[in-house]
Amino acid sequence: MTYIAPKILTFETFVDRYCNNPRYELADGELIDMEPTGPHETVSGKLATQIGIAIAAEKLPWFIPRTCLIRPFSDAATARRPDIVVLDEAAIVSEPLWEREPVITLGRSIKLAVEVVSTNWETDYARKVEEYALLGIPEYWIVDYRGLGGVAFIGKPKQPTITVCQLVDQDYIQQQFRLNQPIISPLLKSLRLRLDDILPR
Repeated sequence: MTYIAPKILTFETFVDRYCNNPRYELADGELIDMEPTGPHETVSGKLATQIGIAIAAEKLPWFIPRTCLIRPFSDAATARRPDIVVLDEAAIVSEPLWEREPVITLGRSIKLAVEVVSTNWETDYARKVEEYALLGIPEYWIVDYRGLGGVAFIGKPKQPTITVCQLVDQDYIQQQFRLNQPIISPLLKSLRLRLDDILPR
């Protein structure tokens, strides 16, 4: 069997070809197929609805875009596509690409990023934690509704877990919530949610 190295894409080429295709993101020039499943989309959709309700209840100038790319580093061919992202409408006026493409490059434009864990859980628990913290995203949720993450991340026995990461002095402080526990979001005070509420039926 012959190994064929993946074709390396620039950030600009990725945006041109895949910006509106929610299936792909880019990591160091490599095209990543995120392979979403129906249950994954069920959890994402239910959670986005609840977050939207909390934003409206608090009358915040924030919104959840239908599609959005995050460029965490200006000097790297990386483009992340969180399952849910909450943007500050007042801050995106400073975004250099927003008028032409739904691409966010400034951390202050983002209030919350959410990743729903699938088979590539290592990226959500390690690399994206680092990238989102460096970008300055104040809150990041890791929604591991099937308990796929490693024991080092979600404990033993492995079980469905939501990890809420709050940015404090450039690092995330993490708090975990499991079934039947109310999720506490420092960002969304009015949120009334448990992991049970967003699981597939």
